[in-house]
Amino acid sequence: MKRGKIAASMMCANLDKIFYYLTEFKESNIELLHIDVMDGEFVSNLALGTDYVKSLRRITDIPFDYHFLVNNPLEKMAWYEIRAKDQVSFHYEGNDKIKECLNYLDRLGAKKFIAINPRTDFKCLDPYLDQLDGILVMMVEPGFAGQKLIPDTIDKVANLSCYLEKNNKKNIEIEVDGNITIENAAKLYKRGATIFVGGSSSLFAKSELSTSDIIAQKRAVIGWNEK
Repeated sequence: MKRGKIAASMMCANLDKIFYYLTEFKESNIELLHIDVMDGEFVSNLALGTDYVKSLRRITDIPFDYHFLVNNPLEKMAWYEIRAKDQVSFHYEGNDKIKECLNYLDRLGAKKFIAINPRTDFKCLDPYLDQLDGILVMMVEPGFAGQKLIPDTIDKVANLSCYLEKNNKKNIEIEVDGNITIENAAKLYKRGATIFVGGSSSLFAKSELSTSDIIAQKRAVIGWNEK
C-alpha cells in the first residue's frame, strides 16, 4: 500500500496561530491545505471566503485541497484562484452540472474530486469515474467540525476501495473527511483511504504535543513506517 497523504483543515486553524501552523506544516512537508468553502445554503454554515483564501495563498506555497460545500459549485469555483497543483472537490448532491464542473477543472489542470455525503451511494459516480482523480467520502454530516464519525462509513470506504479495484480504477484516490483521529485514520488506511483530512480531532486538537509530532503520529498509521 502506498503512503497516505494529510490535508490540514484550515477551517479549524485559529488565526492567532496561523503562522505557527504553516511553519510546522512546511517543515513537516505536509501535502495539502484543506480549504472548506461553505455558502450557508448547501450546509448551514459559512466558511473560508475569497479574501481569506487569497491571503492564505500569499503566505504559503503548499497546494490547496478545495472542498466546495455549496450550491451551484460551477459558478462559485470561479471565485477562487484554483491552480494546477491544487485538488478540488465539489459535491454530487444537488448538482445538475457535474460534467461541466469536471470540464472546468480539466481546463485549469486541477485534480478533480467529487464529494459524497455519508448516506450517498458511491455507485452514483459510475458515469464520472473515467474523469475522476479522486472521491471525497464524508464520514460525518457536512457543515460543522467536531462531530463523531458515523460508524458505517468505515465499511463504505472499504466497499468503495474494493469497487474501484474491481473496476480497474484503483488509481482513483479516496479522501476521508470528518473526525479523522489517529485511531480512525489507522482503520481507514487499512480499508483503502489515501488522503486524510486533519481537523479539530487531530492536527488542531488541544494537546501537549507539537503539531509536527501529531503529524508524525498520523503518518505512522497511514503507511509511512512500512518498508
